[in-house]
Amino acid sequence: MLLYIIRHGDPNYKTDSLTPRGQLQAEAVAKRLVASGIDRIFTSPMGRARQTAEPTCRALGLDYTVEDWTHEIEDERLTPYPDGKLKSISVLPNTVFRENGNVDLSYEDSFTCTGINQTQMDKAVRFIEQHGDDFLERLGYKKENGVYRILQPNEERVALFCHAAFSRAWLSTLLHVPLHLMWGSFIYTHTGVTVLHFKNYESGFTAPRCLSFCDMSHLFAAGLDMKFDNGIEI
Repeated sequence: MLLYIIRHGDPNYKTDSLTPRGQLQAEAVAKRLVASGIDRIFTSPMGRARQTAEPTCRALGLDYTVEDWTHEIEDERLTPYPDGKLKSISVLPNTVFRENGNVDLSYEDSFTCTGINQTQMDKAVRFIEQHGDDFLERLGYKKENGVYRILQPNEERVALFCHAAFSRAWLSTLLHVPLHLMWGSFIYTHTGVTVLHFKNYESGFTAPRCLSFCDMSHLFAAGLDMKFDNGIEI
């Protein structure tokens, strides 16, 4: 199975919808996913994710299935570090997650990292991990002792339209990357496409392997700007 994890397009957060720029990005990623041969489409319940999925659904003649557990992480990622004002850990300098020995924290100890230790990210990540495991089991892969038992070999290509913070939290659990290093070292742009491969080994077990992270080549192909997360042009 190939699992495509796609962030929504450029949003208007106040209305939970796409901007005109975001709509163009959604059309561009649809062409990329049609070429990839997507078989099934899932989406977050939030408007900006559903609107991003719609062009792909139209192009493929598929309906999407809403997965409520894939909504964006909100209050759980707020931290008062370092000035007492609540803010997302995503806006902290990424040096925070590496300095003063933080870089050496283990997977289990990542929630004790500076900044993260004043959030409820542990609660959010456990929620995502539990429901993510249930989702993968429905697709034929049951988590056991760090790997996945292949209940039913799945050769489908599955797309999930969701959110930046959610995606990084889920990828942290799927790839067993400590959360603070995922937060400090990886960011997601609008309609960025991450592809995970669940190879159907004869042993009956598999584990996800990341084939690409936050690919935005569809934006280049469509002649759209390459401003990463509305910032630097790459």
